[in-house]
Amino acid sequence: MRLDRFLSAYSPYSRREAHILFRKKLILVNGIPPREPDQDIRISDTVSVSGEIVVPKEHIYLMLNKPRGYLSATEDKRDPVVIDLVPESLKYRHLFPVGRLDKDTEGLLFLTDDGQFDHFLMSPRKKVVKRYFARLDSPAIPADIEIFRKGMNLGDFTTAEALLEIGNAPTEVYVSITEGKFHQVKRMCETVGKKVLFLKRVSIGGVELDNTLAPGQIRDLTEAELGKLGYSGKRGVK
Repeated sequence: MRLDRFLSAYSPYSRREAHILFRKKLILVNGIPPREPDQDIRISDTVSVSGEIVVPKEHIYLMLNKPRGYLSATEDKRDPVVIDLVPESLKYRHLFPVGRLDKDTEGLLFLTDDGQFDHFLMSPRKKVVKRYFARLDSPAIPADIEIFRKGMNLGDFTTAEALLEIGNAPTEVYVSITEGKFHQVKRMCETVGKKVLFLKRVSIGGVELDNTLAPGQIRDLTEAELGKLGYSGKRGVK
């Protein structure tokens, strides 16, 4: 693989910028300045720019604590989108959100550049459980639990079995679903006569939102978390 192409694929630098870095003697290959910016290198070679090693990751998997007010999209003409929160150093990876959260819903959202990962988690056949915390305008009652468990007709579709858990206060509940239809949790709660005042996704497939992440903050998913999701797609370049 050519050095300039390696940098354009696995770093924030374009091929043109790689040539500029070469002229400034800021690139090292295995600790040695390269002969040319387009010389052939092996994927196992150690490439550094300004002292920082470029790690050749084929795909990136991120956890975002989505704030309210952001769309789960890559671009929009009117509203801010979650990709706006991605650090500039990762913008070149063309990341996108896995699934979606409504504009006024916050919490756990994955970002990736791996379409296979998106399909793996969003496929209805996988029945990946998404868990939400909701604050209601009126108390949930035990009878609501059974209604959620049996599924309910929302007009355009009938929900699968869902788990409703009443929290420390009767107006605070956790809802676990395997679908992800538009406004689904809100519509389910409205069906039993409750309005959702606040909604936050707290886990996907057993991976919980990192409570050290402030709204808008992002970190890499760990290998253990990817394993918990059961995903074994390509994560590195051999």
